[in-house]
Amino acid sequence: MYEDFRAFLKTCAHVTPTPRQLMWYNTGFYAFIHFSANTYTDREWGDGREDPAIFNPYDLDCGEWARAVKASGAQGIVLTAKHHCGFCLWPTATTEQSVKNCPVPRDIVRETADACREYGLKFGFYLSPWDRNCPLYGSDAYNDFYKAQLTELLTGYGDIFMVWFDGACGEGPNGKKQVYDFPGYIDLVRRYQPDACIFYDRGPDVRWCGNESGSARHAEWAVVPQELVPLCENVTPLTPALPGGLPDIYNTDAELGSLSNMLYSSGAAFCGAEIDMSIRPGWFYHANEQPHSLERLFETYLRSVGGNACFNLNVPPMPSGRLDPKDIARLQELGDQLRAAFGDNRARDAAVSYDARGGRPTVDLTFPEARRIRYVTLREDLREGQRVESFRLWFENADGVLSRLSQGTTIGNRRIVRVDCLTRRVRVEITAARDVPVLLPVEVY
Repeated sequence: MYEDFRAFLKTCAHVTPTPRQLMWYNTGFYAFIHFSANTYTDREWGDGREDPAIFNPYDLDCGEWARAVKASGAQGIVLTAKHHCGFCLWPTATTEQSVKNCPVPRDIVRETADACREYGLKFGFYLSPWDRNCPLYGSDAYNDFYKAQLTELLTGYGDIFMVWFDGACGEGPNGKKQVYDFPGYIDLVRRYQPDACIFYDRGPDVRWCGNESGSARHAEWAVVPQELVPLCENVTPLTPALPGGLPDIYNTDAELGSLSNMLYSSGAAFCGAEIDMSIRPGWFYHANEQPHSLERLFETYLRSVGGNACFNLNVPPMPSGRLDPKDIARLQELGDQLRAAFGDNRARDAAVSYDARGGRPTVDLTFPEARRIRYVTLREDLREGQRVESFRLWFENADGVLSRLSQGTTIGNRRIVRVDCLTRRVRVEITAARDVPVLLPVEVY
């Protein structure tokens, strides 16, 4: 049975991402912009009865948003084109609940998209399926209404790198019941923006990590049971199931055992996780809140981008349409720290040796002289699949002896390992894998 199960894992090792998923992984870090009628009511969720006249960004500067995001090291912006209150940041033909009926009737979607392209950022949008203003919500006709809005955004604003959905609905037990036509929504994105990655809890391209606090799993696999992401399109069937279930060795961890059984029953899908959080406690701007510490943001980056996921950091504009100077400063600090930490790859002048005997690669990096290192970045070539289950890092001490420095589990797109040592040699040892791993060059900072 053990050999059968290893064969099953080897099949999982060959589930690979689509080109759009690789693009998303390579983007790594991007920003959310939550801006809506909620910004003026000091709420997180609007009720759909807001007067468009309250939306008055009299000092709007989307270029400032883009400059601040770029300074942070982020590579794109996902704008909340519509939140749950139903207010639209573009002059849509579908409803009067939009910027066309506010004191500053400007197309904020267009201005954000243009600012992104001016400053070399990717542009995407979030369109809330839950709409508390639309009278059609709760009927089949609402899906047509929503698709009309989606089509306007997909066809009127150039290339889109990400379309962000959620399944939110806080109507309560006696509220309206809406069956969202997500397959139809996905079809529209594929038709008009085939290179755009789609975020949604159930796939197809990117899934939620399960919280909004920036917390990541200790070991994040991009290959997951299709049962978790039923809308995922690149799935490898895994049949037949093992007689008698999984061997006990793989059931010592309850979560791992459960996921492994689901993999066998539903097939394996490639669908990486996004880690999302706001720079402040709330998603919309509230004057009484302060930005999180630089330490928390940097640690979240290490656990997300450096943990086989991507990082989506929300930055909410003030009612004026500008960003809070404290948030701009914190974004600059984050970018400065990222550039200081990862701006000088010390592996570039190292002698590299590679040994793949037994199918478990070992990589040695030897420097011309002893170097102080603080981070080691490991990467797999995901075009061949995610395969590494565990690894160890060793360093050569002053006596020329290799000593264990760190150990970890998955690698995937990127694993950033925090270390602190002075050494002439670093060894990366793959200790377990689903198949022979294909590693990209090791980076040392």
